Amino acid sequence: MAAIVFQTNKKTGITYAYESVSYWDKEKKQSRAKRKCIGKVDPRTGEIIPTRKKKPVYKQGTQESKCGPVPTLETSHSFYGATHLFDLIGEKIGLTKDLAVCFPDTYKKILSIAYYLILEDRNPLSRFPMWSDIHKHPHGTVIPSQRSSELFASITDDARERFFKLQGKRRSQEEFWAYDTTSISSYSKSLKQVRYGVNKDHDPLPQINLALLFGETSNLPFYYRKLAGNIPDVKTITHLLADMDVLGFNKVNLVMDRGFYSEANINELFRHHKKFLMATKTSLKFVKTEMEKAREKIRVWSNYSSQYDLFAYSTPMKWAYSQNRPYKGDVLKEERRMYMHIYYNAAKAVDDERELHKLLAKLQEELLSDRRNPNHEKKYAKYFDINTTPIREISVKAKEDVLEEARQRYGYFVLLSNTIKDPIKALEIYRNKDLVEKAYADIKDRLAFNRPAVSSEQSLDGKLFVEFIALIYLSYIKKQMQNGGLFKSFTLQGLLDTLDVIECFEQLGKAMRVGEMTKKQLGLYEAMGVNPPVSLQ
Repeated sequence: MAAIVFQTNKKTGITYAYESVSYWDKEKKQSRAKRKCIGKVDPRTGEIIPTRKKKPVYKQGTQESKCGPVPTLETSHSFYGATHLFDLIGEKIGLTKDLAVCFPDTYKKILSIAYYLILEDRNPLSRFPMWSDIHKHPHGTVIPSQRSSELFASITDDARERFFKLQGKRRSQEEFWAYDTTSISSYSKSLKQVRYGVNKDHDPLPQINLALLFGETSNLPFYYRKLAGNIPDVKTITHLLADMDVLGFNKVNLVMDRGFYSEANINELFRHHKKFLMATKTSLKFVKTEMEKAREKIRVWSNYSSQYDLFAYSTPMKWAYSQNRPYKGDVLKEERRMYMHIYYNAAKAVDDERELHKLLAKLQEELLSDRRNPNHEKKYAKYFDINTTPIREISVKAKEDVLEEARQRYGYFVLLSNTIKDPIKALEIYRNKDLVEKAYADIKDRLAFNRPAVSSEQSLDGKLFVEFIALIYLSYIKKQMQNGGLFKSFTLQGLLDTLDVIECFEQLGKAMRVGEMTKKQLGLYEAMGVNPPVSLQ
């Protein structure tokens, strides 16, 4: 297929535009390109000034003729199978339509870069021109590095918010939405939100945090927010709920891990009338009280789940809800209904004991060697009585009452919900939350965003949005692979490679033709829920 290539003459300084047509060299067994000059670039406007067309002259025998049709002999050849899959996925889930509404002038560029990020696993954008020359994609031509930076900077907050609204309306608000955050390290010192914080990848670098909302039934992401790197998880809920109100998502069901638990957050969820399922610490006073009541009841056969190999028990409880009302100058206090789901797993009990003993040994060694870790000071005080003699010898004694209390919690974990009564249903929903963690792995590793090389806030925001678009496609494909049992025979890259080699052939004035396809390839399109490519009539 044709692409526009620019080249500057070093002697004259004039930049010329060439039409580059890719073709397959059967002898060298590689893609080649033929170039034809179509004009020069105006240095002031950047527009292409076409060259004067020469009158074609054709030979017929020994006679020259200036009349007759111009024969079209060259045919462009492109890889099409995987990008066709993306085209139809985008149509099916309304992604292409929503992008076209929010980014009418640039949505095809956004799609092309997203396609590239998916197919060129972990490769930088600098390789996009090479990929573009041999693939059929929505934009159809090369996007130089400078143009991609301009594209990222052109993606505005307003347009992005409109996109979130449109995508959110396509998701069932009856399903649970998994919410989590991750840290993304950065070398940049010019980005305002890059801060040192709790780095979840254990990188010794400053970071930004990324919050993501994921539909557990659709298995598709539809909202994200960039946060400063020093913002803890627990402080993000208030802003999340405000965003949900702005985006018009009224019937929200959230599932979150215990890092988001606080009394204030539970009160906020109740105040906004949101349904939730949240893990919490077993060391909290009200949790320990309910666990102690359940200890004799939980380990009976009727509470055993063979599916999860654990015991599950639920108890209704009253939440002491409170709300400050500045407009009335008082604090509203009342009880709200909630369910506590308590679980006991014998294998987890063994692991909990082993982990605590390893931690205690590490802390004790640090204390006795006088190489204290500043990050462990609270743990030293929690688990040990520490004394120093006049001759600077350190005496360390474990607090047995604290260790005994920890032993009472071995093997237990707890979920809270204001909507789900059944403990096994709650567990199923909560465990499906790991799809968010897998999505973060895709963003950082496969889509090469673990340490974004950008120098401005606008470029970072725009590139993150395009990465998010690519993540939607990846999430859809993974769900279909999971549903169809395809991970037994294919990796994600293997499936894409199998489809990517399907070719299409285009010739000016003629309909596009699609190359031969195998039975395996046709079966993959069916498993993806889309039709295979066909030659146009």
